[in-house]
Amino acid sequence: MSDATMDFTPAGVAEATLPPLLPLAVRGLSLSFAGATVLDGLDLDLRPGGCTVILGPNGAGKSLLLKLLHGLMAPSGGTVSWNGTGAAQATGRQALVFQKPVLLRRSVAANLDFVLKARGRPRHLRDGLLDHVGLAHKARQPARLLSGGEAQRLALARALATDPEVLLLDEPTASLDPASVLVIERIVTEARDRGVRIVFVTHDLGQAKRMADDVVFLHRGRVVEHAAADAFFSGPRDAAARDYLGGRIVV
Repeated sequence: MSDATMDFTPAGVAEATLPPLLPLAVRGLSLSFAGATVLDGLDLDLRPGGCTVILGPNGAGKSLLLKLLHGLMAPSGGTVSWNGTGAAQATGRQALVFQKPVLLRRSVAANLDFVLKARGRPRHLRDGLLDHVGLAHKARQPARLLSGGEAQRLALARALATDPEVLLLDEPTASLDPASVLVIERIVTEARDRGVRIVFVTHDLGQAKRMADDVVFLHRGRVVEHAAADAFFSGPRDAAARDYLGGRIVV
């Protein structure tokens, strides 16, 4: 991957005339399915800059929170405000990468061409994006023949092609080999360093320690702790968070 292509997506250029998307204010967010409450009066504040890692046991609501922040789902109650803008209206200024990427039945290059055209961005950005994620040599290959790590890198390239102000990541390295994990973490870190706000869900505590500037810990559908990464990993205040870090089962 070449550093010579790092000018392909200066954060926020496409939306330069709009006010910043952050800060984020979530108040009383709730979500219920068939009478079961999944998110229960969740509150959260995020400021511009950095990487927030979201941790918590299975069923805590981490993935659903990302979908609500991105405007893919409507909450049962509460509000999501991106600097005064609702989640549905802010979707176009964010990108969400899922654990399992869904790729078009086209070449690797055509997957990027589709996104660039849809966003009205220059097609010549494609080659720089592919080079940045280490897929330039796979440009003509069918996207669905990529390995798991390569497919996730293409998903990240498509997300970056939208020039997002916020990048939401839902366990993007789950089940990948260590080399692929390292590459994806490097791509995400470089995006953060360019000013893209990162919100990263993971179950990997080692990854959380490498990536996080701050940590949000979810338990039973609520934010029970939100702290700087150093403070959280050295001594969380919440008992469930302490159990989680200690490898004990949290229910």
